[in-house]
Amino acid sequence: MAHILAVDDDAEVLGTLDRVLRRENLTVTLAASGSEALAILQTTQPDLLILDILMPGIDGIEVCRRVRQIPHLVALPILFLTAKGGTDDIVLGLDMGGDDYVVKPFELEELRARVQALLRRGQRGQNRALRLQAGNLLLDVANFQVFIGSEAIQLTATECRLLRYLMENVQQTLTLANLLHAVWDYPPDVGDPDLVRAHMRNLRLKIEKDPDYHYIHTVHGAGYLFAALPVGAEPPNS
Repeated sequence: MAHILAVDDDAEVLGTLDRVLRRENLTVTLAASGSEALAILQTTQPDLLILDILMPGIDGIEVCRRVRQIPHLVALPILFLTAKGGTDDIVLGLDMGGDDYVVKPFELEELRARVQALLRRGQRGQNRALRLQAGNLLLDVANFQVFIGSEAIQLTATECRLLRYLMENVQQTLTLANLLHAVWDYPPDVGDPDLVRAHMRNLRLKIEKDPDYHYIHTVHGAGYLFAALPVGAEPPNS
């Protein structure tokens, strides 16, 4: 039975999460603060962390940052549940290692779908020995790292999955819906396209450092395409 740690300083929200998740036959642990959540994580390894952002003391962003510094929790799925729906807030949360976000007030069915998708993705795991190369870029799946020449760049678990999928489908136009399904395991009409855009933005900031190559290309009106092309070159179907 999968185990969820839900963190929120609002008792009413915690009660709702507890009821909804237990109906899904999930084990639920509740925490009312960031410090309480970090204490629980010292002795417990859940399958999913649902994390509020706005909390007194240690907020959700800081909890996420600290969790990602713990080696055995580096791939723990983290779902932000927050009233902060601005683009900058979302990008910051994802950059700290969050996998997805749901903005309050939320639809219960949407929350259930996202939780189940994150749990399925966590259970599947990855080919931990896999390495992929394109141009001057080498992706090391086992360590969530990408190498640009000799420079090692740390990725979040979701950035690693996203880059892996792009590299496995080189020179193919991938729609936002396709990426939500393939990378986040969301069924049709579940998930926010802005989630893909925010992760893609963060990934581009990390890997678009090579002066000779451009990797992630926007196909206007369609989605994204991965191709290791010299800077200035246009990919097919762009």
